[in-house]
Amino acid sequence: MDEEQIANFVSAYLKKKGFKETEQAFQDELRHNKTNSSSSASSIDLDFAKRLLSFSEVENIPARYLEGYSKLRSWAYNSLDLYKHELLRVLYPVFIHCFMDLVAKGHIQEARTFFNRFREDHEMLHLRDLQKLEGVLSPSHLEEMEFAHSLRQSKVNIKICQYSYEMLLQYLHKTQTTVILGIINERINFQVFPGQPSSISDDAELVTLSGSTQETANQINKKEVQWGLLEDSLEERLEKAAGLLSDSEKAEVETKDGDVDENKKRTTEGGKQGASIKKVKKDKTAGAPGKTLRAEANSASMAPRVKPELALPIITTEVEQSILEDLRNRVQLSSVALPSVSFYTFINTHNGLNCSSISHDGALQVWDMAKLGQQAGNTVLQDENDMSTSDPVTGHTSGKRSYTLFQGHSGPVHSATFSPIGDFVLSSSADTTIRLWSTKLNASLVCYKGHNYPVWDVQFSPVGHYFASCSHDRTARIWSMDRIQPLRIMAGHLSDVDCVQWHANCNYIATGSSDKTVRLWDVQSGECVRIFIGHRSMILSLAMSPDGRFMASGDEDGTIMMWDLSTGRCVTPLIGHTSCVWSLAFSCEGSLLASGSADCTVKLWDVTSSTKPPRTDENKSGTANRLRSLKTLPTKSTPVYSLRFSRRNLLFAAGALSKSASTA
Repeated sequence: MDEEQIANFVSAYLKKKGFKETEQAFQDELRHNKTNSSSSASSIDLDFAKRLLSFSEVENIPARYLEGYSKLRSWAYNSLDLYKHELLRVLYPVFIHCFMDLVAKGHIQEARTFFNRFREDHEMLHLRDLQKLEGVLSPSHLEEMEFAHSLRQSKVNIKICQYSYEMLLQYLHKTQTTVILGIINERINFQVFPGQPSSISDDAELVTLSGSTQETANQINKKEVQWGLLEDSLEERLEKAAGLLSDSEKAEVETKDGDVDENKKRTTEGGKQGASIKKVKKDKTAGAPGKTLRAEANSASMAPRVKPELALPIITTEVEQSILEDLRNRVQLSSVALPSVSFYTFINTHNGLNCSSISHDGALQVWDMAKLGQQAGNTVLQDENDMSTSDPVTGHTSGKRSYTLFQGHSGPVHSATFSPIGDFVLSSSADTTIRLWSTKLNASLVCYKGHNYPVWDVQFSPVGHYFASCSHDRTARIWSMDRIQPLRIMAGHLSDVDCVQWHANCNYIATGSSDKTVRLWDVQSGECVRIFIGHRSMILSLAMSPDGRFMASGDEDGTIMMWDLSTGRCVTPLIGHTSCVWSLAFSCEGSLLASGSADCTVKLWDVTSSTKPPRTDENKSGTANRLRSLKTLPTKSTPVYSLRFSRRNLLFAAGALSKSASTA
C-alpha cells in the first residue's frame, strides 16, 4: 500500500466522520508536502493508518449492527429457561438503540430493514413505542421527536440476578461484538441482585423505559403527600350524627381485626402530622355480617383529615340533605356482600360510540356517537360532532324523544363527566375545546379553550366547580367553571396524557400517560409530587379510593396496579383482564374495586385483602397470594366503556354491543 492510497483512506475516514476542518487541514498538508521537494517522505504511520481504516470499516458498516444483534438474540433465546426471561429483557433496549444509531449515522434504508426484521419480537410488550419509532426517518427526527430524544439521553434500568449478569458479561467478552458492547455499556444500567432470578409474572418494574429514571422518581416520591380526607366533609357530618361506637365495641372490633391497628399506624405515619384518627362509625345497616366487616367497610373514617387548598363551593341545604339521605341508605359491600349491577348496552352503534358516562345517582347518562341514525328503545345514535344526554327513567325532554341532543363541538367527543349534583355536564373533544352544558337548560354555557391538541379526558372534582383535563399536548390543566382560562398547567409527561382523576380531598390530581407512567400533582403549586413507574403500556383509566390513600390504574394490556400514595409504591398488580382496562371504580366504602375492560367483562376485586402488607411467614410466592378477584361478570359481546358506583353502592356499567368483540 503506497502513500497515496494511505492518504486516500485517511481522507475518506475523516469525510465519513464529518470532520471537515480536519480533512481540509490534512489535504493542505499533503499539497504542501508534494510541492516541497526537499521535504522528507510523509510521516504517516502505515500501521496506524491500517488500524484507522479497519476501525472505520467496523464502525460504519451497518452489517455489524445486524450481525451483533442477531448473535445476541440467538444466544438469549437458546439460554436455559431459568434465566432466559431475564436475558431477553436486554434485547429490546439494544434493538431500539441499534436502530437509532443506524439512523443517526445516515444508514436509513439499512435501519428500516433492521427494524422490520426484528420488530415482531417486541410488539407484544412495546407496540406503542415501536409505532412512535417507526416514524423516525432521518437523523433530524431523532432530535425533533421528544420520545426518541429522551431515550438517547437517558439509560434504561434493568433488574437482573447476579448469575444472569455474569453470563451476559462472559458472552460479550467472548464474542467481542464492539457495537453491541458499546450500546450495553452506554445505554443500560443493570441493577444486579443476589439469589434466584425473579419470576416472569412479577417483573412489572424490572425494565424501566422512561425519560424519568427510577432514581428521579425515588427523589420525587420522597415529598410529603397529605392523602387524608377533607375536614368537615359530608361523610364526617353523617358519622358524627350517627354516633360513635362505645369503648367496649371499639375494643372488640380492634381485637377481632388486628389489621385495623396496622392500618391506623400507617395512616398516622403517612398522613398529616397531628391529624386525629377518627373512630369507626356505627353500622346501622340491617343484616351486616358483623363488626369485622364494619371495621373494614369504614376504613375512610380512620383516614387523617386535611385542609383544602382550593376555595370550595358552598353546597345548598337541599342538595346536602339529598346526599346525606343517600349515604344513610348506602349498602355496605364486602367480599361476601357483592353489589347489584345495572348494565346499559348500546346497540346498532356501528363502532361509533366514543365515550359514555353515568351520573352519581344513575338517573342520567351521557354518550357520544359517531353517526346519525334512528332511535331504537333507549339507544341514541347521532352525529360525531354531537353529545347526547338522556334520562331513561323519566324521559328528560319534552315531546316524544327520551333524550336531549346537545350540539356544539366540531369534532368527536372523547370524554364526558357529570357534576356531583348532576346539573352540569362537561365534554372534551378532538376540536381541542371543553364545553360546559346545563342539564336543566339543555344548552351549552361555556366553551373553554387552552389545549392545542385533542382533549382526551375531562373530570369534575368531587365537590364540583373545579375540573381537570388532559390532552395530546402532553399536559393536564385545572379549570374552574367561572373562568375561561386554566388555573394550573401540569407539564412533565413525555407523551399523551390519556386520563385524569381527582383525589378525594381535591388537593391532588393524578394523570395517566402513554409514556407508561402515572403522576400525582399538587393542585396549588402545580408540582409533581409522585411518579408511579411499573406499567408496560399506556394508562387508560384511574380511580382513587374513598379514604384517599390508594390509587388504581389500568393499562392497555389489561393490567391493573394498586398504588400506595404515601410511599409511591405498587401494593399489588391485579392480573386477570386480557385486553384494555377502560374504566375503574371504587365502591363508596372502598372495600371493592370494579374494573371494566375491552375483553367484555366486569371484574370485582377485594381491595381489603389486596392492600394488606404481606406477612414474612406466609408463602413467599411473590404477590400472587395477595391477589383476589371476587367475581367476573361477562357480557355476551359488549366491551365495558364506563363504570360508576352510585352513592348507595349500586354499580352502573355501560358499553356498546360489538360483533367483533370476544368474551374472556
